[in-house]
Amino acid sequence: MELSNLQNGGPVVVASLASTYGYIPVIEVQFFRQSDGSLLRPLDEPTRKMYVASAATFAERFKPPYLGFGIEVNVLYEKSPTVFDDFVSLYDQAYDVVKAKSPSTRVYTVFQLEKMKGLNDGLFGGQNDPSKAEWSLLERFPKSDLIAFTTYPSLVFREPSAISSDHYSQISVHMSKPVAFTEIGWHSGSHPSAWASSEASQAEFVRTFFGLTKGMNVQLAIWSFLYDLNLQAPFDSMGLIRAAGTAKPAWNEWVAG
Repeated sequence: MELSNLQNGGPVVVASLASTYGYIPVIEVQFFRQSDGSLLRPLDEPTRKMYVASAATFAERFKPPYLGFGIEVNVLYEKSPTVFDDFVSLYDQAYDVVKAKSPSTRVYTVFQLEKMKGLNDGLFGGQNDPSKAEWSLLERFPKSDLIAFTTYPSLVFREPSAISSDHYSQISVHMSKPVAFTEIGWHSGSHPSAWASSEASQAEFVRTFFGLTKGMNVQLAIWSFLYDLNLQAPFDSMGLIRAAGTAKPAWNEWVAG
């Protein structure tokens, strides 16, 4: 959690340069490893006090428009429900101190949408089972100013046409708050070979995303990767721009959307 680094931490750099480069800073901090659910630091009393104090100081100094605590926290719930409970109480504390210092800051946590819907097929390595949906976790965060999700449908669906028409609008059935998509992605590469995609499919997904979210109260929609990066497949081909610097068809669809 880099909020405590007020000299050159990532959140400080992003918040400080926003006015210079004319963007809206979205600050999110993580406290566990999504791969195995292990905590970066134990949520003991000294750590909790440090996290809460850092959040208060950062909010007072920078008045960020958006501040998220925890990324894909339903993954933590799947790994360790007890630790998840500890986080819920910590989140409540952090929310209160941030709003006291910066009432206009929108405070939230982030869920992984496909897993929340019980969709664990494909590259997630499990099976789709709506009976294992995790919508009830939304009720654990009544103080959230919006409901935020990451969404990577290409990990579950081979083609955008396979995405159900209510894939996104179903959120509104369970919560009436504004929605944010803080990470959106669809890969365009041929790897993994058993789950190959294409640039055409990526562009189709962008059109599909905007179509399926039309009419929803979406406050943020952020594509995860501007450029293709040296990451593990399939995330290495999720950029809207090729590593060489040329735009993919999805770039034009995103700008048009």
